[in-house]
Amino acid sequence: MYSAVDSLWVAVAIAMMLLMQAGFTMLETGFTRAKNAGNIAMKNLTDFVIGSIVFWTIGFGFIHNSSLGGIIGKIDLFSTGDYTIGAIPVTLYLVFQMLFCCTAATIVSGAMAGRTRFSAYIACSALISAIVYPMSAHWIWNEAGWLNQLGFHDFAGSSAVHLVGGTAALVGAKMLGPRIGKYDSNGKSRAIPGQSMSFGVLGIFLLWFGWYGFDAGSTLSITGDEAINTVSNIIFNVTVCAATASITAMFFSWKRYSKPDISMTFNGALAGLVAITSGCDEMKPLGAVITGLVVGFVVIYAIEFVDNTLKIDDPVGAISAHGISGAIGTILTGVFSVKSGFLYTGYFKFFFIQILGVLAVFVWAFVSMTVIFALIKKTIGIRVSEEEESRGLDASEHGSVMGVFAGHMSHNITHPTPESIIKAIDLDSLNMDELPNEYKKVDGKMRKVVVVMNPNRLEVLMKALDRIEVTGMTVTNVSGCGIQKGNTEYYRGSELESHLIPKVKVEIVISTVPLTVLISTVKKAIYTGKIGDGKIFVYEVEKVVKVRTGAEGIEALE
Repeated sequence: MYSAVDSLWVAVAIAMMLLMQAGFTMLETGFTRAKNAGNIAMKNLTDFVIGSIVFWTIGFGFIHNSSLGGIIGKIDLFSTGDYTIGAIPVTLYLVFQMLFCCTAATIVSGAMAGRTRFSAYIACSALISAIVYPMSAHWIWNEAGWLNQLGFHDFAGSSAVHLVGGTAALVGAKMLGPRIGKYDSNGKSRAIPGQSMSFGVLGIFLLWFGWYGFDAGSTLSITGDEAINTVSNIIFNVTVCAATASITAMFFSWKRYSKPDISMTFNGALAGLVAITSGCDEMKPLGAVITGLVVGFVVIYAIEFVDNTLKIDDPVGAISAHGISGAIGTILTGVFSVKSGFLYTGYFKFFFIQILGVLAVFVWAFVSMTVIFALIKKTIGIRVSEEEESRGLDASEHGSVMGVFAGHMSHNITHPTPESIIKAIDLDSLNMDELPNEYKKVDGKMRKVVVVMNPNRLEVLMKALDRIEVTGMTVTNVSGCGIQKGNTEYYRGSELESHLIPKVKVEIVISTVPLTVLISTVKKAIYTGKIGDGKIFVYEVEKVVKVRTGAEGIEALE
């Protein structure tokens, strides 16, 4: 007989957990560039809609059906088997588990943001939902699973969900390679700021809200004093662990970087949520606080290690906040569990079982995702072209102009261009010393040259101008309106007549550099042969006054 109260409790938890997908979307959008915002939204929706169907079709049975040697459940297409899950309908529990599965898949999205083919991501998400997550979840949550038989404890998925997702993110980001301009020629990491920390904190709050359903909802019951006390303890532990981790990350980043880092503080909160998920039902509040302290420190070191040492570009810190924090939280359950932790029992067996479980889950996820990404890379390809990445995935992968316009509103629509592109531009003939005398003639006039151009070519232009000794310029982010033949775009199936797109306006005043040299340099630097390369405007300047010294004319330009 079903329990109406328990069924309602799980249904409410499901609704809360669904908002976690919105939380991941906002967090990833805030930590990345605006030109990829629509692509991130699509990936997070796709995780759920495709992952749910795949999981229902095959994944659920792999977890909960009769075990084959403690490794994986028997195939049960469309989950039609006889499953008894507490006092709730099996279909309700299936949806509950769907959201666990989709969470594991969506973690990959942030680490691979800004350069992944959408088709490759769909394939990755489907395979995680079909086999990668279900197999390790079977080990942990099926009564006949080999880790379950050993006594391994992961109440709501620090390892089963987050370590799997974080490891998949590690493999995917490594095989994908960094975003254009993330590392300089010497391998030094460059900061690529996200578009909005306000989006980021909204994502954290949505995730935190959903996490109560994720962890407390995993009791699957709220009937009776014991269940109510367990739920209350879980909610309290989740709150204090995440809060402590966030505070720790804030103060540690303050000391380390001289300012309290916003993104690191957010990552600290997420790390705390992930870490407590394993032992939230068996820890006292003190254990939750200490867990938060540990991961609050570790997540910052982990993000730096992944970025600077491993040279893996993870825009949102998913590898550290989910993978590493999930592993640490699972291991610390072996310390602070009031039932089995060595701090309370004096025995280390359970602690070592937790370590074994973490290693097993990591190895499985690492090996399986390496094979999956290698197959995807070999067949449909995993990464977009440099040109598509520079345009932004909203435009190149989805034909969306809304994301392009949003990119104009961001402070970071321009970005470093790969050295391969810069080297491909032949500027040798523009060496001032080697040009014919008649080409270097200067008539003594002051001229203002205005270039309206594609923002993705700005760094190429700046390097080219430096070659001809032009170092003074003013750069402004602007937008243009217009549409040309051969460049028709669509929104929701309707042809767009005109729209604003981001451009850069570069203003240069010259007097000693020949105008012909400057124009030739600019043309060579910004030319791609495609619509939208830009235009050059030349104006004569009557007078220039240098405010600080009062110098006028050519002297004011020197």
